[in-house]
Amino acid sequence: MKRAHGFTLIELLVVFGILAAIIGIVPPAMGKLRDAVAYRQTVQDVTALLRKARQQATLQGMPVAFAFNTVSQQYGIAGQASAKVPEGLKVQLVTAAGAALADGSQTIVFLPEGGATGGSISLIRGESGGGVRLRVDWLSGQVTKETL
Repeated sequence: MKRAHGFTLIELLVVFGILAAIIGIVPPAMGKLRDAVAYRQTVQDVTALLRKARQQATLQGMPVAFAFNTVSQQYGIAGQASAKVPEGLKVQLVTAAGAALADGSQTIVFLPEGGATGGSISLIRGESGGGVRLRVDWLSGQVTKETL
């Protein structure tokens, strides 16, 4: 007696059912992963740019401003290329001046002596509500990070 090779209809339906379940689960998980990566990258970028601005101020012997525009959601060192905050990330700024300029930007200025105008930038994740606060000390210009 010869045995038939191949798959039964039931085996094929089970495989297709498993594939359908995987296809239904993967896209939402990938979206959350993409948002988490964008959040982490933004926190690293903002922290690095704040520290770079502080270093440039002390090395060049002149004030260097880190600007954040709340209207266009862009940030960077004044006079250099700026980056955009990803969708779903909420930003709260507190600066020494306390008010935004006409174009919606606020600045933290690092001074050549090592100090700064001070302030904080809070980066908050949309869904989870967790995030970090980056603080710039007005006396030392030190940039610190704390979780919210």
